[in-house]
Amino acid sequence: MRVFSSIEELRHTLDALKRQGRTVGLVPTMGYLHAGHMQLVARARAENDIVVVSIFVNPLQFGPTEDLSKYPRDLERDSAMLKQAGVNFLFAPGVEDLYPRPMQTVVDLPDLGSELEGAVRPGHFAGVATVVCKLFNIVQPQTAYFGEKDYQQVVIIKRMVDDLAVPVRVIAVPTVRDSDGLAFSSRNVYLSPDERRAAVIVPQTLDEAERLVAEGLSDAAELEAKLTAFIGREPLAKAEVVAVRDASTLAPVASIEEPVVVALFIRIGTTRLLDNRVIRSRGPGDTKIVRDNRMSGQSGKGVSR
Repeated sequence: MRVFSSIEELRHTLDALKRQGRTVGLVPTMGYLHAGHMQLVARARAENDIVVVSIFVNPLQFGPTEDLSKYPRDLERDSAMLKQAGVNFLFAPGVEDLYPRPMQTVVDLPDLGSELEGAVRPGHFAGVATVVCKLFNIVQPQTAYFGEKDYQQVVIIKRMVDDLAVPVRVIAVPTVRDSDGLAFSSRNVYLSPDERRAAVIVPQTLDEAERLVAEGLSDAAELEAKLTAFIGREPLAKAEVVAVRDASTLAPVASIEEPVVVALFIRIGTTRLLDNRVIRSRGPGDTKIVRDNRMSGQSGKGVSR
């Protein structure tokens, strides 16, 4: 595995391989890798000749009071994991490499980016879309891989790719969970032992959503209220976002008929945890968890595949 921090050196190396007909898959990360990241890598390895993983803690997506300075970092550990997994290239730029001067260009999806997580983290998704767009321009992969745990992020990136006709196929990979159901996340290391035990309220809330819809609850606002009350049973948990939205567009829904995503953004102590589940109601007592087509690797019209 070769490690790059220079944009030009990485581009030069990849250009030579692409001229040989090699396909390239990109896995963008912020590092401190876990089992969820490695599932993305495994999928990329299975579907491409060359795999590039980027590790960059992106300051554009952190607010002034957020955890940029303490975000967990261990490049040596991450590099060893990626080498063992068969990654070809690690792109690990510093801030000065990716942003040699203050950015004046921003990629923003103001409607999608101000909803849900974006409502409590203003500007976050503009930072995400900007850095992902820049990584796509640097690596120019045929495919890029993201985790379904960050459901809103995947919807935003796919919309950005469609809107800007970026020739990248965006693949969403199912969430990887610990034995108690909690989704793997780099931020889980922030949790104290008591908070880690309390964090199971997050997947339990998704189970509760599935149960309620299976029993015939179809009013979205009522489901949100019931789930918020359910989270309130855990003293260490604070519900910042509990939302039932259209699974493809994230638009609000009144009734649960088409597939919906139950999106959660829950604070445990000082740590914010994201999770979601896509559910479709087919009538009382007949509920099925589904993966929306847009989440299963179809990146939309106008994108080369």
